Amino acid sequence: MKLNKYINVKNLIKLIILFFLFYFSKIFQYIPIIIFNMNIKTLTPEIKILLNLFSHLFLLVILLIIYRKDLKEDFKKMKKNIFKTLDNSLKYYLLGILGMIVSNILIAVLFKENGADNERLVQNMITSAPYIMLITAGIIGPIIEELIFRKTFMDAFKSKWLFILTSGFIFGSMHVIGTSSNLIGYLYFIPYASLGLSFAYMDYEENNIFPSIIMHIIHNSLLVMISIL
Repeated sequence: MKLNKYINVKNLIKLIILFFLFYFSKIFQYIPIIIFNMNIKTLTPEIKILLNLFSHLFLLVILLIIYRKDLKEDFKKMKKNIFKTLDNSLKYYLLGILGMIVSNILIAVLFKENGADNERLVQNMITSAPYIMLITAGIIGPIIEELIFRKTFMDAFKSKWLFILTSGFIFGSMHVIGTSSNLIGYLYFIPYASLGLSFAYMDYEENNIFPSIIMHIIHNSLLVMISIL
């Protein structure tokens, strides 16, 4: 009974399934590889990025089908108080950015690190296919991540702070697991988590998924466009 007070078990199961689908979403890249009989060993960086775009689109379609009703309701609610919602969301977002900046500076000064390995990986992809990455990392990626890390978590966890902390910390962890080349690199979990916590907080306060989707798209798109320019 105590578990039910803090967790919606049915939605927790959905969270776990969708999280694993998100984590292993690269398997969707094999759909066009098999259809077009591609040789994996000879794929160019541009083709790999297109395959990455395909896997993102495939996962996005799945999530939109699952959450189509909830998204329609949230969109209607947001339209009624759009300016107030965006004003509040911007404040929380700026707090998250402040947390990112401070933690990045501390890591750079204390450990002589030059940035997260995940950022360098994304930068290389932007160099290879800038405008495809603007779509993938700037728009599609944020929508997917917000539906996974915010929507599924908010539905599963009834407790405000259990949702916010779990969502933010796992969001931060997923940006360093599998990409960090050393132990110090895992410290970049902190700046990513700072942003994740702000996204989770704004969604909880508004009881709506769109604030974090909008802010995340703005955040990523600006970073990609700055890299392109």
